[in-house]
Order: sequence, then C-alpha cells, then structure tokens
Amino acid sequence: MFVASFLTFMAIAGFPSFVEEMKVFERERLNGHYGVTPFGIGNTLSALPFLALVALIPGAITYFLPGLHHRYQHFLFFVIILFACMMLVESLMMIVASVVPNILMGIIVGDGIQGIMILVGGFFRLPTDLPKPLLKYPFYHIVFHKYAYQGLFKNEFLGLTFPNAEAGNGGSPTITGEEILKQTWHFETAYSKWVDLAILFAMVVFYRVLFLIVMKTTEKVKPVMVKFMSATRKERTQVTVNPSATPLATPYCADKRQWQ
Repeated sequence: MFVASFLTFMAIAGFPSFVEEMKVFERERLNGHYGVTPFGIGNTLSALPFLALVALIPGAITYFLPGLHHRYQHFLFFVIILFACMMLVESLMMIVASVVPNILMGIIVGDGIQGIMILVGGFFRLPTDLPKPLLKYPFYHIVFHKYAYQGLFKNEFLGLTFPNAEAGNGGSPTITGEEILKQTWHFETAYSKWVDLAILFAMVVFYRVLFLIVMKTTEKVKPVMVKFMSATRKERTQVTVNPSATPLATPYCADKRQWQ
C-alpha cells in the first residue's frame, strides 16, 4: 500500500514538464504538423520505457527487503501493478494539465484528487466503514487505488497460511490468507487478482480516451470563447467612448489672441 500510494503520489512531480510539452504541442498544432490523436499516442508510447523503469527499480528495492512472497511470479505481478498505477497517474495529470494549464494550480488540483483517492481506497478506512452517500458510492468503486490495493494484498496473502493469534480462545490454530482478506481487510475475494489488474489497465485506456476527448473539446470551445470575449470587450469600449458624439463648439473672437 505504501509503495503504491507514495510512488504514484510523487509521480505528480512530472506535471511541469508535461505543461511545457503542451505548449510545444499547441504551437505544432497551429502549424498543422499533427493533431490531438497522434500527440496522445506518441506521448503514451514514449513514456512506457521510463514508467517501466520507475516501477521496476523501486519495486525491486521494496519487494525483497521486507521478505514478501518468495516467487518471481508474484514479484512480476507486483511490478506490473505499480506500472499500471504510474500510467494511471500520468494519464490523470494529463487530463488536469489540459484543463488547468497553470503549473501551481495544476499541482494543487492533482494532489487533491490523489489525496481523496488514497483516503477512500480501502486502507485507511475499511470499505465497510466508508460513508455511503459519497465516499463509498461512487468514489470507492471508481478510484484505481481500490483495485491496486486489492491486487497487491491478494498477491501476497492468497495461498498462504498463518498462525492464528486467537487459537487459545477455541479458534483454529491457523488462519488462511483468504480469511484475513475477508475478515480483517473486508476485501472482495469473489474475483482474482488478475481481474483487479485488468480493471487497472482498462482504466488506463479510459483515462487516455478521456484526455483526447477533453483536448478535442477544448480545441473547439476555445476559439468560440475567445470570439465571445473579444465581442464583449468591443461592446464595452463602444459604450465607454461614443464615436457619434461631437465636441462642443467654442466661439472664436475676432481677436485671435483670446477665446471666449
């Protein structure tokens, strides 16, 4: 949970560089070199190797040091989950940058969205304890941290057996990882961890498509707004300075040295 939250939260630091990329794209778009769709596809493909390295190196450090599940299949799943989370955060910040081009305001908005997602992801507050009107329905079910946490916990606990601390009270001497997920964390175990991973990648595609929609909509709406603002400014100027008004006539004396 800590790695998935901290690593994705710090990925917001790449927001200023993307804002600069957006400025270059706007100039190239005005010159007619390429459109929104090629820019989105090219940005996605160019970012994949770097996001993979960012997920692999911290993932290798944080996975083997505490002695998690000693199987490379589980480690690869752990890294892939981090990779999906990094792509989701980058996609989210791309959407924020297309709406809020100011660097400071964009970072504030991105931090706020990330903070809400982490709080309702199901770790700090159990899913059954979340207030239902808003935080659980719909926030808990649409934030990607829910599926990242569940996938990571299923990857670690399922298939293992642990000593039961309540064995002296008449309970079983051991407890399974699935029971821990159900009773302690209140996670959904009706589907496997691969379903959680598939949902994360589906959300990546959705965020990228949403970014293209926002960019195309902004491209069409922005000229209309500029035209409307210029028309409004012109009307204000005409009201302030009336061009049809004539200056008051001042009589002129025969003596050119004096004005009446």
